Amino acid sequence: MGKILLYYKYVNVQDPQAIAEWQKNLCQSLGLTGRVILATEGINGTVGGSDEATAAYVTAMNDHPLFGDIDFKEAIGDERYFPRMKVMIKREIVGLGIDPEKLTVADSGEYLTPQEAHDLMSNPPDDLIILDTRNEYETKIGTFVNAVAPNTRYFREFPAYVDNNLDLLKDKQVLMTCTGGVRCERATAYVKTKGVAKKVMHLKGGIHRYIEQFPEGHFRGANYVFDARISQAANNDLLGTCTQCSKPSDYYENCTNAFCNKQFLTCKNCKELFAGACTQDCATLIAQEKVVIRTKPARIEDILAQKEKI
Repeated sequence: MGKILLYYKYVNVQDPQAIAEWQKNLCQSLGLTGRVILATEGINGTVGGSDEATAAYVTAMNDHPLFGDIDFKEAIGDERYFPRMKVMIKREIVGLGIDPEKLTVADSGEYLTPQEAHDLMSNPPDDLIILDTRNEYETKIGTFVNAVAPNTRYFREFPAYVDNNLDLLKDKQVLMTCTGGVRCERATAYVKTKGVAKKVMHLKGGIHRYIEQFPEGHFRGANYVFDARISQAANNDLLGTCTQCSKPSDYYENCTNAFCNKQFLTCKNCKELFAGACTQDCATLIAQEKVVIRTKPARIEDILAQKEKI
């Protein structure tokens, strides 16, 4: 077992294509898999591999003139947690849907360390609003106590949520949170442009860094992650519920009906009962062999077997 690295950096990248080719060659030479997104505004990546390979990757990044001093977050895993290595060039390194030249991290909110955020949430002032910038499927299985969740399907819906809820933020101290910090950089800048909040802050290192330091802190449930683990349990709280039986669960599955492929919450019993299908209709189609059955590589089953609870 090796490591999964999660990282980002907002930095001016004049030639994303050249950096993309370098990343492809670097990751291929090290046997890494995962996803790297590049834009003129920076880089956002999640890669997995052996301890030696990920250490070499960190060294190569630190040696590059653009990518030194990145906060590399680590999780247990390796190259098996991703189906392939993808390096993509996009307009934004995370899709807020706003021109990155018009809304930059130069206007981001104030950083709070995990300790500072924990202290604030432990003794919250009356005007504190905790705003979870993540999407509905993420907050469904874990979030901060008393946090406001926008219940968006995509991050690009977040600006509209803010526009429609300015009264909620008016004259408030707003602490914004996300998985690893990258979304909050520009999301806090957007809230600041509205000029209604008394103060705008964001959790440095995101939920990932917070639960490392405070696994039994104010974040309850599991942190949704974008690899084969799907969720990273922070504590024993189960906030989500099985789609079929409503039993508490934080286990996401993709429907075995390949034409459906819907991601849904299930429990161990219902996963077996419905043959990994999201509904009885899909289970029936699978049983009648009327659809293509989505199969997982055996290595993914090994990974999922390591989850402490299903």
